[in-house]
Amino acid sequence: MSDHSGIENVHSFVTLAQELSFRRAAERLHLDQSALSRRIQKLEATLGFRLLERTTREVRLTQAGRSFYDDNADLLRGYESSIQLARRIAEGKLGSLNVGYMAFAATELMPAAVARFRQAHPEVDLKIRYIRTQGQKIALANDEIDLGYMIGPFDHADYHSLTLSLEPLYVVTPRNHALLRLPVVTPADLAGQDIILGDTHEWEEYRWRLANLFSAEGISLNIAIEASNTLALLGLVAAGLGVTIYPESLIGFLGRSVEVRPIIHPQFRISTVLAWKRSNRSRQVREFVDVAKLAGMR
Repeated sequence: MSDHSGIENVHSFVTLAQELSFRRAAERLHLDQSALSRRIQKLEATLGFRLLERTTREVRLTQAGRSFYDDNADLLRGYESSIQLARRIAEGKLGSLNVGYMAFAATELMPAAVARFRQAHPEVDLKIRYIRTQGQKIALANDEIDLGYMIGPFDHADYHSLTLSLEPLYVVTPRNHALLRLPVVTPADLAGQDIILGDTHEWEEYRWRLANLFSAEGISLNIAIEASNTLALLGLVAAGLGVTIYPESLIGFLGRSVEVRPIIHPQFRISTVLAWKRSNRSRQVREFVDVAKLAGMR
């Protein structure tokens, strides 16, 4: 039997079995009694057995009808619950959301958006993961994350991207470094300096952006030491082994063992974008993008 006459006929039978009255069941279903009777007859014909015993004065379930009711009443309750659950997910009130972020979004952009989103959607299972920019692009393509905070720009036909910040770059030096005595620091002042940068595995996108900015000014950076994390970079700078370059969002978190100065040049800025698949039209993604905008563009 491939067709059991549809969910509405089963629902009509379950309602009738509960009421044991065609009149009351028809009222609950907003049908006339003849339409309800046709539904029950069609269901019985399809099943091949009788569900009800009818007389002029009463309606009773057959033994088969009682068994069929017991099973299908539970199924219909589950069906109704699944509709309500799916509706809440579609409305962005439930479900899950996976967000990737890189270091430059970790201090302000991502936390501010997450706080707003959690307040508005406390029942959505929001998970955040640190992933470098190149890794986020792979994770987005494989649907491992829904959105990613990454170094921009990111222009691709399959993705939306929203620029959230365009930050000036700063040179981070040991205390009493010679660069601190200059009235302003320009890109040319960093030529010949020992530069400490994140390694190419973790910081590939940022290294590539910096190299492009400096090469456009005819400057080749002297990379003296590489490290894989921010604490190591700062420790090496504080120890007097060179200088590093950070975006503005991280400056307030560097501590007192180093000094900072802005690099004065209109092009020396780094952008952070939020990216997501064009094909991902979930309500949760749209809601997160809306709150991310409020935390962004400075």
